[in-house]
Amino acid sequence: MAKLKHIALSVKDPEATAQFYESAFDLKRVGEINSVLAKGFYLSDGTINIALLSYKSDEMSGYVEGEDERGKDWEGIHHMGFMVDDLEDTERKIEEAGGKYLMGRPEPYDATTFYEIKFRDPQGVIVDITHLGWKT
Repeated sequence: MAKLKHIALSVKDPEATAQFYESAFDLKRVGEINSVLAKGFYLSDGTINIALLSYKSDEMSGYVEGEDERGKDWEGIHHMGFMVDDLEDTERKIEEAGGKYLMGRPEPYDATTFYEIKFRDPQGVIVDITHLGWKT
């Protein structure tokens, strides 16, 4: 069974948003990102990881013109991630259930490196899968 372990929020100000969740809910800062994808922070309650991301481009946000309103300036819940035991089996199940590959399949494959494979569910919601999990 897959385990829900990651929720990502697209936000304008990751620092202010992190401070809010740290103060209001005692979440702990467990990581930081500043890549071509986005800048932001990872917070955790010890079980689930929350990413607070300011995307750097429409492309990196997963935006597809005509299919999605979630460009780099969109704010709200952006995607969720599941930790799975078998990436290939889960990928097959996602596609059989009507999901479509979006991005993230590494080449060459390295089972020891963290990465996420992103899909869209039949309603267009982005769903990540990974075999190594997120920092908690």
